Amino acid sequence: MKPFSLDDLAAIISARGNATSAASYTKSLLDAGPARAAKKFGEEAVELVIAAIEGEKQAIVSESADVLYHLLVLLRLGDVSLSEVLDELELRTSQSGHQEKASRQSVSR
Repeated sequence: MKPFSLDDLAAIISARGNATSAASYTKSLLDAGPARAAKKFGEEAVELVIAAIEGEKQAIVSESADVLYHLLVLLRLGDVSLSEVLDELELRTSQSGHQEKASRQSVSR
């Protein structure tokens, strides 16, 4: 059995986009649009920060899962694939973090 991946989660989110809002939280979140999904992402991110500060490992794991899920919902709403984000990360890791950050400051996107 292969390990569960972010690609698997993205596929589940995509599939649940075809469900009804009554049957699927994911569908209701997608139907509510980017503002609602972004708010949920922000809430989960804050909860992760609090868990990290408190150092509670299980809370960090749980809140990280929530953050990743809500991030993938936002990506779906923005018509951005996980592979596009991973491609961007790959580009950024081809140089040091300091170099990459400096290049973003000098180039507007």
